[in-house]
Amino acid sequence: MNHSNMAPAGVNTMRWDLTAEDIVSMTDGLIAETKAVYDAVGALKPEEVTFENSLKAIADSDVAYTNLRNNLDFPQNVSPDKVIRDASTEADKKLSEFDVEISMRQDVHDVLETLQKSDKSANLSPEFKRYLEKLIKYGRRNGLHLPKETQEEIKKIKKRQSDLCIDFNKNLNEEKTVLEFKKEDLAGLPDDFVDSLEKTDAGLYKMTLQYPHYFPCMKKARVPSTRQRMEKAFQSRCLKENTPILEELVELRQKKASLLGYPTHAAFITEMRMSKTDKAVASFLSELGEKMKPLGKEEMEIFLKYKKEECEKYNFEFDNKITGPDFRYYMNMVEEKQYAVDHQKLKEYFPMEVVTKGLLDIYQELLGLKFEQIENPAVWNDDVTLYDVVDVKSGALLGQFYLDLYPREGKFSHAACFGLQPGCLLPDGSRQKSIAAMVANFTKPTADRPSLLLHEEVETFFHEFGHVMHQICAQTDLAHFSGTNVERDFVEAPSQMLENWCWEKEPLRRMSKHYKDGSDLPDDMIETLVKARNANAGVFNLRQILLGTFDQNIHTREKADTAAIFSELSTKILGVTPTPGTNMPATFGHLAGGYDAQYYGYLWSEVYCMDMFYSRFRKEGIMNPAVGKDYRDKILKPGGSIDAADMLRNFLGREPKQEAFLISKGLKV
Repeated sequence: MNHSNMAPAGVNTMRWDLTAEDIVSMTDGLIAETKAVYDAVGALKPEEVTFENSLKAIADSDVAYTNLRNNLDFPQNVSPDKVIRDASTEADKKLSEFDVEISMRQDVHDVLETLQKSDKSANLSPEFKRYLEKLIKYGRRNGLHLPKETQEEIKKIKKRQSDLCIDFNKNLNEEKTVLEFKKEDLAGLPDDFVDSLEKTDAGLYKMTLQYPHYFPCMKKARVPSTRQRMEKAFQSRCLKENTPILEELVELRQKKASLLGYPTHAAFITEMRMSKTDKAVASFLSELGEKMKPLGKEEMEIFLKYKKEECEKYNFEFDNKITGPDFRYYMNMVEEKQYAVDHQKLKEYFPMEVVTKGLLDIYQELLGLKFEQIENPAVWNDDVTLYDVVDVKSGALLGQFYLDLYPREGKFSHAACFGLQPGCLLPDGSRQKSIAAMVANFTKPTADRPSLLLHEEVETFFHEFGHVMHQICAQTDLAHFSGTNVERDFVEAPSQMLENWCWEKEPLRRMSKHYKDGSDLPDDMIETLVKARNANAGVFNLRQILLGTFDQNIHTREKADTAAIFSELSTKILGVTPTPGTNMPATFGHLAGGYDAQYYGYLWSEVYCMDMFYSRFRKEGIMNPAVGKDYRDKILKPGGSIDAADMLRNFLGREPKQEAFLISKGLKV
């Protein structure tokens, strides 16, 4: 294995030694090279069009473009150097504008239509046929059947949208607010958490708005004013910068949908999804909301009862309502009181090293894979590790993945999987290995204790790593369909399904050991945890329904006062009115990160994930390698080369059903 700053030849085209100047010049070079390919295709006369000089030329260019593009725009999320992050953000903007140019090439669209109408398209492989259909469909969705001046307007809108989305997420990533608290303000928070905080010269404790500070504070800080300060600051992040960006995006999206002949942006988006229409999504969310309402109401009454008791006990003022700052605090209290889940105690059994080893072992066994850690790899930060993924049966190297698990200043602030190099065929017919990176923000280890994960962080790890496996196990011919390039309202299902392993006894055993003495996670703690899976299921799912409904609501109108709409829907669906002066949507990265009008996809795909889990793994054995192989072959391997509905039917042996999903939420079917 080559340990220099260059990636291993023939396997990994990623480079982490690029300077800001390299990024700028390589971006310009990539645009010029790709444009030359499209110019050549676009210049073909109808009688000159062949499969090789049109569709295959574009597919080959797509591989090279995707590889280098990821190398140039991924560093904005992870580079420790702000200069590189800024250069990468600018590269992303430039390349996104170029993507718009390419997507609006009338000449190329006409050539592809010529190919489709000719007898030369008769012998295309099913995957190339699908690719051709998709490219022509995208052309029409970009308005290439419309007059030139309309196309120009659409192009302008798309470029503006692209810049706005990049700015929205950059603002969130660069957010640096610090709040200062006295020791007594932090009553209720665990000692190890308080001790890990930085202090000011005056002895005040500093808290950022990053997840490892925000969530513990909202769940455990007893003093209401502490939670109020934290909640107000957290839900006001980038309020001034991002609210106008989001509201302009809503207007631009609707304007573009209208120009293309769609009634709403949501209608435009869902056409290409499993849901097919925005009406189907609206009824899915409202019906599920109705089913969840009674459960949510019961849970809210328990929160209120606890709040009254808490206020009497500590002499706080009782206002007879559950507010934003109360929400996670009383959810946590329900888990601790009703299910006796002590998340702080539980955390001691989930040190990062043990969880990582257990998780990797489970995935290897289930999917017939072997992971081998690479010594001294070329990476962007010392915290990052790199692994080879080998197919056990054939011994073939399928790809590699990076793990970047701890927070750093300027780093992407959520948890996500990034596909860096698509697993697909190269122009010469050989297969390119798939490369992916999992980026997360788990608590960093300290001098006297390792990184300890809350159970929900273990679940996050499992989920995102599921996406990594999807990236690597997909074996498509074309980059366009590689990895997680499936319908957006199905993409979460394969990962959500694997979260179930975090709630089963045997897998939990395998990824836990007490960090001090290596003792096993006790049976009674496992049983308690599993029982608590449906704690707060009503309010938790109503919150997901709220976010999905908000997203659909703003994307079925011309203009949106996002703070007012969110406040109204939150009060109506969840029964919690947001803190005045805040605007959670200004922090809702999904709406500027490719999930616009499709946040419902998390719940939608959960229907399928539970169906897969209950009807195959639950029945035939959750560590059953035969079911795991079936899953890998029928759900992960095809990538997006066939419709998600067909993949599901192939795996389930029948049409998908909703029962398992409702049962999993604690509802009677």
